Amino acid sequence: MFLKNAWYVAELSSRVQEGLVSVRMLGERVVLYRTSAGDVVALEDACPHRKLPLSMGRRLGDNIECGYHGMTFDRTGTCLRVPGTQPIPVTARVRTFAAVEKFGFVWLWMGESAQADASTVFELEHWDDPEWGRTEPDSMTVQCNYLYITDNLLDPTHVAWVHRSSFGDAASAHTPVETTPLANGMLVSRWMLDTEVAPFYQRFVKFTGNADRQQHYEVRFPAHAKIRAVFTPTGTGGPQNKLHPDTFLMDSYNFMTPVDERTTRYFWLQTRNFAPGDTAVSGEFAHAVRGAFLEDKTVLEAVQIGMDTARTPNIDLVIDNGPGRFRRRLKQMITAEAGGGAKTA
Repeated sequence: MFLKNAWYVAELSSRVQEGLVSVRMLGERVVLYRTSAGDVVALEDACPHRKLPLSMGRRLGDNIECGYHGMTFDRTGTCLRVPGTQPIPVTARVRTFAAVEKFGFVWLWMGESAQADASTVFELEHWDDPEWGRTEPDSMTVQCNYLYITDNLLDPTHVAWVHRSSFGDAASAHTPVETTPLANGMLVSRWMLDTEVAPFYQRFVKFTGNADRQQHYEVRFPAHAKIRAVFTPTGTGGPQNKLHPDTFLMDSYNFMTPVDERTTRYFWLQTRNFAPGDTAVSGEFAHAVRGAFLEDKTVLEAVQIGMDTARTPNIDLVIDNGPGRFRRRLKQMITAEAGGGAKTA
């Protein structure tokens, strides 16, 4: 069901402090906390004795004490103390998960820790670029399978109906899309020439009149997306042109973490090629983007219910080419991993 040997966002870094934070991802319970040195620790959220969540216990320095019988574990999952029992049973261990902090998120490797390579965490272009602004990381829970969200993020056409007042415009309903397989995922994109600037972007573009617009929807395995919005003055866009100096660029980074088969934690942030350090602009972006994603949430949760209760088969359309190919390749990776394959993502 899920690709295990991959990095997933577990939580916003700002939410992991000294307290014990319980998260559920890929059907597993994990407890997070930050050591006195500031490092993030991720352990299986279950005492090996009676499986009480360790998150119901308490911190003892950089260790965790179970709230049932006082078994105590260090950051490596090693049991340090079993009250009334000596020696400590060799099976008294808690599984650990490789953890990395990057871009305001805590990332976990949910498969074999020995295969975890921090250098393979998703990279954010322009993160440290002094000429680019960015929003703070945010998240929401969506009651649907994570693949319905990757479907959505490989479907530029939906903005014409779901996001009429924000990301959509007339050209979004009719312009065909192009699907390009990538080594690490799938890209669906299109240029829409001489079109109006969609409502969300109108107050930010530096030019007047119509625009050439590109939608770049790139989803990488297992469920990470880079969505680039490009607006450039009419006549300066298209695959053969060099972008105009007044071109508007926004990259939306979206990270889906399956909680279980029908629940997903959705994490995101945006970067932009203007107004660096402008908290007012960042706040406006954050508010508008969350509003648009809530529109997606409403639709996707209804899709999950519709699929679960369907009395007749669903159909696929031409616009489903990219999402369908992504799903098939990911399924092959999950199957290969279950059969003992090597590092995958």
